[in-house]
Amino acid sequence: MKYSSKYSSKFSWRRAAAIAKKEYFHIMRDPFTLGVALVIPVFMVIMFGIAIEFNVKNIPISVSDADNTQSSRRLIDTFGSSQYFEIKHISDPSLALTDIMAQRTHAGLIIPPGFEKDLLAGRGSRSQILVDGSDNSTVGPVLGYLSSIQNIASKRIGEFDPPVFYEIRTRFLFNPELNSRWFVIPGLNVIVMAMLSILLTALTVAREWENGSMELLLSTPVRPIEIVIGKLAPYGALGTLAITFVFIIARVFFGVPFVGNLAVYGLGCFLFLLTYLAQGLLISVVTRKQQLAMQLAMMTGMLPSQLLSGFVFPIESMPKFFRYLTMLLPARWFMRISRDSFLKGATLVELAIPFLALTALCALMITMGIRRFKRDLEP
Repeated sequence: MKYSSKYSSKFSWRRAAAIAKKEYFHIMRDPFTLGVALVIPVFMVIMFGIAIEFNVKNIPISVSDADNTQSSRRLIDTFGSSQYFEIKHISDPSLALTDIMAQRTHAGLIIPPGFEKDLLAGRGSRSQILVDGSDNSTVGPVLGYLSSIQNIASKRIGEFDPPVFYEIRTRFLFNPELNSRWFVIPGLNVIVMAMLSILLTALTVAREWENGSMELLLSTPVRPIEIVIGKLAPYGALGTLAITFVFIIARVFFGVPFVGNLAVYGLGCFLFLLTYLAQGLLISVVTRKQQLAMQLAMMTGMLPSQLLSGFVFPIESMPKFFRYLTMLLPARWFMRISRDSFLKGATLVELAIPFLALTALCALMITMGIRRFKRDLEP
């Protein structure tokens, strides 16, 4: 089947609107698309917003107290009352390593005999902490907690304040309570919307290629840019509605503050959605198969957005090659726009670099999609 090469030389909003209207009716008749667009984002934000917690608490720790004195009990109470550790008493110090090997605990506290005696004699008391080094997510927080617990234990056990040669006072800006959900939810919004937008166009448009309806559209005198605008507009509206729902959930359900400018945040959402919608459209044009489109969408959009956008792993900690590679990911730039808008109240000037990068990536995706359509129109 040959595609039409005699399309109108002038762009027509009427033709683009007709394609958008046709796409709108298709969406309204497809409960799967509506569910993906509106239900899944809300469900994922609520579920992962509750489940994801970067503040490690309730770490199981095996405790062996061979001294069994008032001082040793105070040390154990310091660990238990910190809310960071869950105490499991054991009779034999060797069982601490056994529990760690069996994944029953992540750490062990061994208090040797003579703990209080050495303390009262002024020789200094010693105890041993065993930490499961295979779990990197636990090691760092445990080491951080031990420093605070040691200071508290010195006051409770020795009833004295350790000598202070200098004092550092810390103030946490923008998130004074260190509430991990305030950090997670704005980033989770980016991941969910990236998954949603790229799948919406990649799967639904690829389905049209499989059904043959896209070939009928390409046989008409319609310009490629009219097809692109007509296809993206309804899904852009769906994505905007989903972002609104997610924003309301973040503010009302999780109580995440928003101190930025809504117009700046809205502009970032628009560019981000448009970029991933255009990427999904490009994937559908290249693959023309739903299964292949889903696989390519996961490889190029969903997985990189989760792992290389700075959502979990700081970009500054990545090797130099991957730090440069993340510059090609729209999610990396919108992650900064989202978090800085929610917590810092960053202005458009302060977010100039992320906005310029996102605009360039958006223009690139749209251009590539239009050119691919044009090659199909003019074989």
